[in-house]
Amino acid sequence: MIKKDEPMDRLTTFRIGGKAAIFAAPRTEEELAAAVRDYPRAGILGGGSNLLVADAGVPAVISMEAFDDVGCAIAGGGAALVTAGAGYSLTALSRWAYRSSMGGLEFAFGIPGSVGGAVVMNAGAHGAEVKDCLTSARLLVDGRFEDVAAADLGLSYRSSALPEGAVVVSATFRLAHGAPKEILGKMKEWDEARKNSQPLELPSAGSVFKNPPGGHAGKIIDGLGLKGLRVGDAQVSEKHANFIVNLGNATAAQVKELIETVEAAVLEKTGIRLEREIKLMGNFLP
Repeated sequence: MIKKDEPMDRLTTFRIGGKAAIFAAPRTEEELAAAVRDYPRAGILGGGSNLLVADAGVPAVISMEAFDDVGCAIAGGGAALVTAGAGYSLTALSRWAYRSSMGGLEFAFGIPGSVGGAVVMNAGAHGAEVKDCLTSARLLVDGRFEDVAAADLGLSYRSSALPEGAVVVSATFRLAHGAPKEILGKMKEWDEARKNSQPLELPSAGSVFKNPPGGHAGKIIDGLGLKGLRVGDAQVSEKHANFIVNLGNATAAQVKELIETVEAAVLEKTGIRLEREIKLMGNFLP
């Protein structure tokens, strides 16, 4: 399915962004391959987190929303192989695993975004990450579908080394049988910690910066007194300094300016060059 001039602000957790001139929503692998072939420079959209879309919009977007199936196969030894489509919610997958008495994805509960995006950025929290339980991913690479072992994806802290232009179609996780009460206990504990420390009441893209070696981006930014810093309606969260929130009418340009202001201040005061976790999509002015 192809749409034109699709508003992107309602499709991102930041609630910011212009229109996608072309918005493709494939429902099958064949349609996905055709969309990538026809729009080779299109941005790939999963859950819309960790993403800032330009005010001017983006030429083309391919949505993975329809790739939301989940399947399970017994692996032996009390373990199971769970395969989820790239468009499936990471939090929903964590909840599905709990309801199936499978442990290993408790850390993912409450993380916004999709399975595909979680693989690309090796999403994680509470000392755990996707690569801890990922066994393989199905990719679309140069028009071909390939099942690639997790060890060959180059997963590291909040990053991966997927082939250029590769699209994650699905991911397979090895999960162990666990006691539902214990699994739920971890999910609730970590979800409560997230609610207490993150500005979930306001639109944001999640963490803006990766933690530098041996440190925490939020603490560094907070230490420079930058909490509450604003550019228009874009604000460094007063609750967690590694979040930028949309106070209501923030623009992508304002968010980008605020990101660059924080980067410059941290570099000047500490010598640390922060690396972005958030991705920019579309045409931004210099």
